[in-house]
Amino acid sequence: MTTDTKIRQNDNKVEKTVTTKATRPAVDIYENVDTLTLYADMPGVSAENLDIQVENNQLTIEANAQIELADDMKAVYAENRTARYRRSFTLSNKLDQDKIQASVSNGVLTLTIAKSEAAKPRKIEIKTAA
Repeated sequence: MTTDTKIRQNDNKVEKTVTTKATRPAVDIYENVDTLTLYADMPGVSAENLDIQVENNQLTIEANAQIELADDMKAVYAENRTARYRRSFTLSNKLDQDKIQASVSNGVLTLTIAKSEAAKPRKIEIKTAA
């Protein structure tokens, strides 16, 4: 678990903001020739409660999970009915930050980030002397 702490200084005043604790979701990252794909496990998270931002090469994922019960059920014992997730990554300049796609299904966030053309392997043509 992490706690986010931000300190700002404005007009000789120092402001410290501490937000609630957040769980770092487990993440798997895979790579192929064209893309980097990230899978983050965030049970109970829907697209409406998910925020993904990119700023200054920093990818930030934040989400609030809410485990809903059926109308005819009530919790007898519940350790975790709500959760806050937060995770951030520094993106390489070899990734195209304008080509990021996101989807969430069954509590798994999938982010697909395209590689820039300069980062992709290419074949060099060999010319022969005529």
